Amino acid sequence: MEKLLFEKFGYRSFREGQKEVIESVVAGCDTLAMLPTGKGKSLCYQMPSYVLNGPVLIVSPLLSLMQDQVEQLMVRGEKRVVALNSFLPYKERLKAINQLHRYRFIFVSPEMLTLDNVKRALSMCSIRLFVVDEAHCISQWGPDFRPDYLLLGKVKEQLGNPPTLALTATATEKIRQDIKQSLNMIRPVEWIYSVNRSNISLSVEKSKSFSQKVKLLEKCITSFSAPGIVYFSSKQLADELAYEFHSTTSRRIASYHAGLDQEQRILIQQQFLNDQLDWVFATSAFGMGINKENIRTIIHFHMPSSMESFVQEIGRAGRDGQKSLSILLYLIGDEQIPTNLLDLERPSSLQVREYYRRRESNQDLVTVSESIGLTEIQTRILQHFEKHIEKNNQWVSEVDSQLARRLVEKQRKIMDVVRFVETDNCRRKVLVETFSEGLNEQDDCCDVCGLKKPYGEQLLTTNNDNSNFVSWQERLSQLF
Repeated sequence: MEKLLFEKFGYRSFREGQKEVIESVVAGCDTLAMLPTGKGKSLCYQMPSYVLNGPVLIVSPLLSLMQDQVEQLMVRGEKRVVALNSFLPYKERLKAINQLHRYRFIFVSPEMLTLDNVKRALSMCSIRLFVVDEAHCISQWGPDFRPDYLLLGKVKEQLGNPPTLALTATATEKIRQDIKQSLNMIRPVEWIYSVNRSNISLSVEKSKSFSQKVKLLEKCITSFSAPGIVYFSSKQLADELAYEFHSTTSRRIASYHAGLDQEQRILIQQQFLNDQLDWVFATSAFGMGINKENIRTIIHFHMPSSMESFVQEIGRAGRDGQKSLSILLYLIGDEQIPTNLLDLERPSSLQVREYYRRRESNQDLVTVSESIGLTEIQTRILQHFEKHIEKNNQWVSEVDSQLARRLVEKQRKIMDVVRFVETDNCRRKVLVETFSEGLNEQDDCCDVCGLKKPYGEQLLTTNNDNSNFVSWQERLSQLF
């Protein structure tokens, strides 16, 4: 295996967990692997293809993630690789589907697997390994509610139940159970490694006003090592602050979010990868699929909605093993932002009743969604329930009940992050306990345990005369 590793991939040794996962997969076992971000999960399905000498199907959630893997394989000289997604023009996509049996690596989104012509083409390919990347998306309590992920177990059956590999960097025990059940995994072998990235120091910096928080961010991006990513919940604020700091500081900064067109997003990714940008101000849409080893600092301007999301995002730093830093900027009431987003994503009882009534009268989905004011996420959720809950007089109350349970679970996840922020104990200990892990002591752990310079330097003096004064404009900004 070491010889093949060097000949095909240029590495002389495996990283932690890689060899064990590959041996399990090659032996034909269904396998669930939780490896920390940056530990080379892609090798766990790329190498078995050469050992098994057959095609591998990789289900992936993001276009950028697929495209990055495709480009990496092609750079290594592998030409039999394709990604069925919107990057492929329609005619090229049809041609690829008709010639799917010629490819060794086939990347596809879960939504693409619902298309009959794609399933037919895949059934002719004798798939040797069925891979689900970012498998935590399967869980409806996960960071992204993607209903088609829940259908992957049926797709696997239609392909003859090939051995399955589920890969993730962050999954609690509950989410791992969801993954195994949804994929119909048979006596799966589990390789679960710690979420702890010891080379990433953890810090929380609290502000007393919105303007102070902005000043603190400016201090961070000019004081701490780049390249880095700053995460926002607001696309508009990411744009505004990126423009302001790019103009007023010496740092090269761009913003990135789903509101940008595809070409602009690709350009920013390439500039960041080629060290032409110091900082990217982004929503959570940025980072997954960005294979950049020297990211030094991750800053959260807004609080993430769960510890799983937090670990995923900070894990994009320090993939080269060098010291890196995570800073979470916190203003009292920040937890209200993800809480409000939950309310927006949940359909009201009235909308659920109207959806049921109109769908029963055979109105099409687009008309129903527009007429009762459903968002894209709300439509996806109700469409999922329509497929999976028997339609009868109890349908509306059952959907309401499941939505309420989902809300409670997501609120609990938000409070896990608040507990991380407010703790007087070791932050790393709080983080790993979320994933039912223990912790050994280490240097440069977190701001509570004590950080060496430059990490331990006070970023912003908060004891000035005006620190307790909050203008009505700042208070309004906090509320929004």
